[in-house]
Amino acid sequence: MDVLSQDALEVGRRWLSHSDLRPTRQRLLLAALLKGDGRDRHVTAEWLHDAARRSGDKVSLATVYNTLRAFTEAGLVQEITVDGAGSIFDTRTDDHAHFYFEGDGALADAGSEGLTISNLPDIPSGMEVAKIDVVIRLRPKG
Repeated sequence: MDVLSQDALEVGRRWLSHSDLRPTRQRLLLAALLKGDGRDRHVTAEWLHDAARRSGDKVSLATVYNTLRAFTEAGLVQEITVDGAGSIFDTRTDDHAHFYFEGDGALADAGSEGLTISNLPDIPSGMEVAKIDVVIRLRPKG
């Protein structure tokens, strides 16, 4: 973890402390890469694995996937699946909409101000809506 600054590692450590997850070396590294600069981001497991390798640390892709799953279950990230082609993990966990850019597969936060969801289908008896995910797919005009 020599390439990451001590500040980034500390931010990652504090972020991870908001969960019950044990702060292993790999979790601390990945937390620092995800949140060490204080910004929210949308990442794939492959992107995070590559960032870990660039940091000088050896972490397997399987470890990255397992860690992202643990982060998701702990509520630190949310998983967004588009087209079933793979998952994108979002470090911003409040309810918000997304833009999905079909050309490059990128995901970006969309403003939710003024967004209204109405006329939902009848919910099956005994069930309640837990969450509604909004992904707005975009492509170039033409």
